[in-house]
Order: sequence, then C-alpha cells, then structure tokens
Amino acid sequence: MCLSRITLFLVLFLVLSATVEGATTLGRGGIGKPVVVVGGDFNYPPYEFVDHDGKPAGFNVELTGAIAEVMGFKVEISLGPWDGMRRALEQGDVDILQGMAFSQERTSEVDFSTPHALLFQSIWIRRDDRRIRSIEDVRGKEVIVMKNSIMHDFMKGFDPKARLILTDTLAEALRLLNQGRGDCALVSRLTGMYLEKEMGLKRIVPVAEPIMTQAYGYAVKKGNAEVLARFNEGLAILKRSGQFQEIHNKWLGVMESQPVSWGRVVRYVTLVSLPLLLILGGTVVWSRTLQRRVAQRTEELAREVAEKQAALEKLRMHQDQLVQADKLASLGTLVAGVAHEINNPNGLILLNLPRFEEVLRGSQPILDEYREQHGDFKLGRHSYDRLREELPHMLSETQDAAKRIKRIVAELKDFARRDSADLTELLDLNLCAQAALRLVENTVVKNSHQVIANFADTLPRVKGNSQRIEQVIVNLLLNAAQSLEGTGKNIQISTRHDRFRDLVLLTVRDEGRGVEPEHLARLTDPFFTTKREEGGCGLGLSISAGIVKQHGGTLNFDSQPGFGTTVTMELPALQPKGNPEHRGL
Repeated sequence: MCLSRITLFLVLFLVLSATVEGATTLGRGGIGKPVVVVGGDFNYPPYEFVDHDGKPAGFNVELTGAIAEVMGFKVEISLGPWDGMRRALEQGDVDILQGMAFSQERTSEVDFSTPHALLFQSIWIRRDDRRIRSIEDVRGKEVIVMKNSIMHDFMKGFDPKARLILTDTLAEALRLLNQGRGDCALVSRLTGMYLEKEMGLKRIVPVAEPIMTQAYGYAVKKGNAEVLARFNEGLAILKRSGQFQEIHNKWLGVMESQPVSWGRVVRYVTLVSLPLLLILGGTVVWSRTLQRRVAQRTEELAREVAEKQAALEKLRMHQDQLVQADKLASLGTLVAGVAHEINNPNGLILLNLPRFEEVLRGSQPILDEYREQHGDFKLGRHSYDRLREELPHMLSETQDAAKRIKRIVAELKDFARRDSADLTELLDLNLCAQAALRLVENTVVKNSHQVIANFADTLPRVKGNSQRIEQVIVNLLLNAAQSLEGTGKNIQISTRHDRFRDLVLLTVRDEGRGVEPEHLARLTDPFFTTKREEGGCGLGLSISAGIVKQHGGTLNFDSQPGFGTTVTMELPALQPKGNPEHRGL
C-alpha cells in the first residue's frame, strides 16, 4: 500500500515537472507561447499592408494565418513602418517577420525561412527622363529608397557616396519621384506596379529589366530556430496541399506573368488547330480569288490617288496665287490712294518752281545793282554772293527731284495695279528690267550696296505680260538685296539672247550668304523660306516661278553657301514673222 502511494507520488511529480519545464519554455518566446507576434510592413502591397478598414491584408498576412491554422497555434499580426519592425524583432517585441528579402549581410542578424516568393527589384524613373537604363547609370544620381530596406542596404555597398533620399514607405518613395524629386527610385517591380495603379501615378515607369532577383520569406532573430522550424513546416504542408498556390494566385498571380506548361500548350494547340485547318483550306481558295480582285482594285486606287494628289497640288498652287493676287489688289488700292496724296503736293511744287526761277531772274539785276552800291549783304542768314551762285542750281535740282517723284509714283502704280491674265503683249525684257530697277534702287542703295546692270543691245521680243515679268524681276532683286550682309556688296543684273536655244535670259547674281544645297530644290515650294526669322512667308519665289512657267519659261538657281546666289530666268524668244532665224547646224 505504501509502495503504491509512493509510485503515484513520483508520477505526479514528473508530470508537474514537465509542465513547469514546458511553461518555462513557453515564456522564452517559443512556439508554445499562447500568441506568436508576427511583424510586417504596413505599406508593402500586395504582400502586406493595412487595408481601408484598418486591418492587416495581403499575401503574407493570409499565408501566416494559414500556417498558424495548420500548425495549431495563434498569431498576432502587427504591421508598422519597416524600420520600426526591424527594431522590434531585434528587441524581442516581435517573434518573426513574415516578409524579408534575403541578403548575405542580413544573415548575421536574422535566420531566414524557406522562401515563399521572389522579389524582382527594379529602377523606377519618370517617363520624360530616359537617362537611366541600368544599375550602372544610377551611380552619382539622387536615389530614393525606403529606410533600412534591402535596396537601402544595397546602395550603401554599391555606391557609398550616393545621394540618397530616405523614406518611411515605398509609396512615399514613388510619390516623391512622381512629383519630380530625385533621379530614380529603387522599388520592387510588383509592389511598384500595385502602388502606381492604386495611387494614380501617371509620370513614372519601371526600367525594362529588373536589376536583381531576391528570395523573400520569413525571418527570425538569430538563434530562434524553434519558431522558424514550425513556420517552415507549416509552409511545406501548405505547398503539398495546394493551399499555398491558391493564396499565391489570389494575391500575386494577377500581376505576375504565369509560366505556361507544355501540356497546356499541346492541349490548346490541339483544340484550336483542327478548326483552323478547315478554315485555312477554305481561306486559301477564297484568297486566291481575292488576290486577283485586290490587285486590280489596288491598281485602280493607285491611279485615283495619283490623280487626287495632282489635283490637290494644282489647287494649292491656285490658292497661293489667289492669296498673292489679293495682296496685290490691296496694294494697288493703297498705292492709288498714296499716289494721289503724293501727286497733289508734288504737282504744286512742279507748278511753283518755274515761277520761283522767273522771280529770281527778274530780281537778279536789282540785287546786283544793290550789291555794287552797298557791297555784299545778307538774304536771311546767307550771303548774297553765295546765293547768287547756288540758288539757280538749288531750284533746278529741286525741280529734277520733283519730276523723279512723279516718275516713281507712276511706275509704282503701273507695277501694283490689277492686270489681266492676257499674255499677248510683246515685251522688251530690257525695259522690264530697267523699270524694276527703278523701283528697288533706293532699297539697295540705302544699304550701301551697288547694282551693276549689263543689258544686251538688242533682244528678241517676248510674248507675255509686262507687269507680271516686272513683278518677278523685282522679287529677284529684293531677294538678292536681302541676302547681302555688311556693306559694299554688289548685285549684277544682265540680259542676253541664247541663239542656239532661242531663249531670252535674265540673270541676277548677288554676293550674299548663299543657299544650302539641300534647300535649292525647295526654293520655289509654297511657304518654304530661309528667312522665317526676318518675316518671310515663302510665297515670293513660288509665285514668281508660277508666272515664269505661265510664260513658257523656267527659273534656275545656282548657289554656294558664303559665295552668293545666281538666278536665271529663261523665256522663249518670239521670232518676227517671215524671218525665222537659223538655230544652228
């Protein structure tokens, strides 16, 4: 009886000892403690984050809950700033972190579980800034990273002198980059894509290739092998049961590209290929019939397009000519009014000047007699002896100047008035050139330049419209004058008869800045100009070329940059009736 009591006492003692030992083990943070505290980042979607209701959510959170369920223990998930979570693990306030990227340097502080995901770290840049294409381009730049993140650790080793902008969250890093801060941000590709969409960040994109791939899993403080082993075991059970893949697909499968198995490929090909072969057979027969019809229709469309392009080009030329014609009509109205206002006072000058001369001639004997009696005297502020010599010349020069004004106004009216489209006038190209010269002479001379004219003694007549030809010559002379730089430069204008081709030629040569070779072929294109900054609109040479073409002629250009430009107008000569000229052997 006593022996049985002793035996019972020993059994109870052993059970109580085991219970006390187990309680002691639980108190040291082992898996047997009532609640395991699991830490994580509060803003690292889609892995772990605080949702709109203020509750933990994400892939890591759901995975931790599933492991706790299959292993039979309770967990308390605490999410906060990543920097604070790392300190909490180190100080023992957190038993395990449910998501940490692996690096060799971190193994001195923590032990890692079997990875449950892979992180593809990427460089994020602004769309309008393509300077950074690889990790080597990051050196020397201003880089945004999350404090104490894996990319913060990486940058401290990769470029210790880098200018780092540290943030508490990855969302803040991407927001600063989107606002124009820094040159780039280092954020995992999947998290960055989630935050970009969630936050509506339109200005940022990831560089095409990830800069590194890292294992991602649970981490415990160095030496806490018991907690780590239970989480590894639970993770393995979930993978074998397929529950891990379900959780993975729910949170990460939508955003990650899924590999396609060969079996699925073969199955899809088999399902699709048979109907396609049947359709293909019918399509081949149908396509051969269509090919002939398409080729025929393509040829017809090509002809239609060519005709439409030609019509559009012709319409554009006519529109340009109408614009110029409207300008000339306005100029004609303006010139007529200005000419009237100038001619009235100028006519009065021409009328009064002969009277002044007559008065001078009549008063001169009286003034001479007074001079002999009293010596030289003043008329106004001037000596009579001086005025007696100079006044006749002054009156004569004034009369010549007034006549010149009258002639210039008359020629300007002739140039700008609306002319008919009749091209039946017999022209003397020398006279047209001389009239044009008088119109532009002041423009050239006032800039200290000189016009050298060399006209052929006799030229065959040209059939056309004198006002239009004068318009062309004026435009060529003005273009030549505008190309001259500095002072003392020359413009040469000449005419000649090419007997072999039976053409009348007018050449305008300047010593200006010249035209670039690639621009020569476009000088007569509407609205093309090399003087856009000087107010040119690009219609002058286009209209001039059109006028010369209407007269059956051509405008030819020859130029070298820095050595001037030569423009030659060629017009067909008109031979007298009954006296055809022999044009060569």
